[in-house]
Amino acid sequence: MTHVLPTTNRSLPIALLRARERVMRPVRHLLADVDLTEQQWRVLRVVQENGAIDPTQIAEQSCLLLPSLTRILQKLEEKELINRARDETDRRRQVITLTPAGETIIRDNIDASLELIERTREKFGPERYEALLDLLNTLDKLDI
Repeated sequence: MTHVLPTTNRSLPIALLRARERVMRPVRHLLADVDLTEQQWRVLRVVQENGAIDPTQIAEQSCLLLPSLTRILQKLEEKELINRARDETDRRRQVITLTPAGETIIRDNIDASLELIERTREKFGPERYEALLDLLNTLDKLDI
């Protein structure tokens, strides 16, 4: 058996990083205009999508480590985009919700976000775009 690594253009980790950078470049530009990082945007989107949600679930769904999320939540609270409260039934648990300002920032940027998605979908081809999402979601569930 030979011990030769595949070239970097056939390396899955590197291909995923290159693709991520290509996709995120216009997103970062959009977010710079509203003074948000991509991580802050992901957190806002997860909270918007789920409603009242605890930090552990946010971290899992937004692909962030809890220590990083703690700092992000602090920043978003300083920007008055989220509220933190104690859960009514379990006082040890914290619940995160969007403020009206958080809802507004998403609503004000939804058209530009949808335009970026549609442009990517169009350039990649709708069938390939959906197939790629299916493959990536399947990859995410593998125990590697």
